[in-house]
Amino acid sequence: MSTQGGTPVLILKEGSSENKGREAQRNNIFAAKLIAEIVKTSLGPRGMDKMLVDTLGDVTITNDGATILKEIDVQHPAAKMIVEISKTTDQEVGDGTTSAVVLAGALLENAEELINKDVHPTIIVDGYRKAADKAIEFLDEISVKLKPGDKTALRHVAETSMQTKLVADNSEELASLVVDAMLQVADKKEDGSYSVDIDNVKVEKKPGGSTSDTHLIRGIVLDKEVVHAGMPKRVENAKIALVNSPLEIEKTEFSAEIRINDPAQMKKFLDEENSMLKAMVDSVVSVGAKVLICQKGIDDIAQHFLAKAGILSVRRAKESDMTKLAKATNARMVTNLEDLTAKDLGFAQLVEDRRVEQDKWVFVEGAKNPKAVSILVRGGSQRVVDEAERSIHDAIMVVKDVLEKPAIVAGGGAPEAEIASRLRVFANKLSGREQLAVLKYADALESIPLTLAANAGMDPIDTQVEIRAKHGQEKKWFGINVRTGKVSDMMGDNVVEPAAVKEQIIRSSTEAASMILRIDDVIAAGKMKTPPMPPGGAGGMGGMGGGEY
Repeated sequence: MSTQGGTPVLILKEGSSENKGREAQRNNIFAAKLIAEIVKTSLGPRGMDKMLVDTLGDVTITNDGATILKEIDVQHPAAKMIVEISKTTDQEVGDGTTSAVVLAGALLENAEELINKDVHPTIIVDGYRKAADKAIEFLDEISVKLKPGDKTALRHVAETSMQTKLVADNSEELASLVVDAMLQVADKKEDGSYSVDIDNVKVEKKPGGSTSDTHLIRGIVLDKEVVHAGMPKRVENAKIALVNSPLEIEKTEFSAEIRINDPAQMKKFLDEENSMLKAMVDSVVSVGAKVLICQKGIDDIAQHFLAKAGILSVRRAKESDMTKLAKATNARMVTNLEDLTAKDLGFAQLVEDRRVEQDKWVFVEGAKNPKAVSILVRGGSQRVVDEAERSIHDAIMVVKDVLEKPAIVAGGGAPEAEIASRLRVFANKLSGREQLAVLKYADALESIPLTLAANAGMDPIDTQVEIRAKHGQEKKWFGINVRTGKVSDMMGDNVVEPAAVKEQIIRSSTEAASMILRIDDVIAAGKMKTPPMPPGGAGGMGGMGGGEY
């Protein structure tokens, strides 16, 4: 910048860069579209997987949109905003992360066409907002309301979520496992609806066997082993004590010195320690506990006394596992052993130390009404187990969505096509340039079924014509059946998704696209330069002040 007199005026720091107007918009839209292109091919049951290799050489194989974008180290600020919508969608509803990114990319691509025709970005953003509000309204109209806890619908929802993943072949049995687990831990409210804390479903994974060996444990799996070889390895009808304090002699806070003059005093001192440990163990034995799970350490001598009493003990259990055990066995966690009573004990039909591949784990199962359960995921290799765990997480989330908001829509891009069809009718009632933005929004929604069709090897143009025709005949649940490669009634094919997921996709992608469209100036600070080394190597610190920013 310079004044009228031609004197240059520096406003930004040296090394900063600025992009203005069309160029800034074009760069941002291009970056966001590139992110959408990366995940586009992984949408749907015929979507491809991505192999991601990090700097340490660790490999992740997945087609989960959120995982792909989390693993890629994205630098461009606009692209980061698109990555954020996949994260929030994953946290809020657990599924639909790829769809949210694809839709945001399509909204920006269509907006770019309007910007090139001199439609102001603010008008496009206003049109998009109107379209999104109307889309949510239409979604609510077409969604099928369910009876809370409808097991069949929940199973279909979980199955649909897994159809797009590596575990698709085992989706039926895994979906049943997930639904059983979620209904077990769900709390029914007075009005008949449910609330679910997904932390109460613990997912443990171990390579070995096959995915079909995955099973539900009505209790908790602890990745610990029994502390002493002399303890029982299996206890039936177990009364369980959960203890938060160590079975050890605690060291005093202050420094102290004990002077011992003869061996008898030494023996007395050691006997006193032993009797204190024995008293701790006796308090566990006296209440009738057969299993002791301790969050802290257990002294060797205490282990000996516990083994003698025939009590199966586990030490250093994680705090999260202790909380889940309390819910699963109905036990109360005790911080002071002296306060332990028979009422504080939990119950499980079986506590057993089992070998799982190379490790020994303790299984606590068969509780009466467990409010915390475990799913033990198995698979042929570490990569398969990792992807199976991600698939089960998505299934758990969609079942939670439908339990808390019992409304579903068909899958296969049917609701997007139906909402697009209705938005076109709505757009005709609008005057001015906003109408163009609403029509572009409808086109962007159609990118979901069209991407599904393209990934399945179907002809995109024929598919678009056919799907528009079906929705024009008020066949609202017609979408892309990727398995058969045809346009068919997805509700009849039991391909269903939570309405909450679709709502989240529409909201988050519209907000991200609107935010990117409103940017017309990008000012980037200059990179920090490394200061030059002083003569004579690193000895002189004087040269450190010469760094530029």
